[in-house]
Amino acid sequence: MPKMVFIERDGSRKEVEAPLGLSVLEIAHRHGVDIEGACEGSLACATCHVIVEPEWFGKLAGTTEDEEDMLDLAFDLQETSRLGCQIVMTDALDGLVVKLPAAAK
Repeated sequence: MPKMVFIERDGSRKEVEAPLGLSVLEIAHRHGVDIEGACEGSLACATCHVIVEPEWFGKLAGTTEDEEDMLDLAFDLQETSRLGCQIVMTDALDGLVVKLPAAAK
């Protein structure tokens, strides 16, 4: 089973199983990671904002215009910011590392 790592707000690392086809948001919720996802993955908020480690960012599918619009609302926006609901696990993402933003709006 593929795995991924969440770097929590306190800096601790949480490695979890990451089933193929699930979004980072869904994986976070399965493992009790503190990502809100207020719109439940419908691309209507930015509460599942994560910061992708730079070495993984280029392996992700590109952002859509809708995702970019929502990211504009995210707190602590970084160059490698993405919405967790829009990152879907694939074999190529086995080992993916994402960091939770320091704070949320």
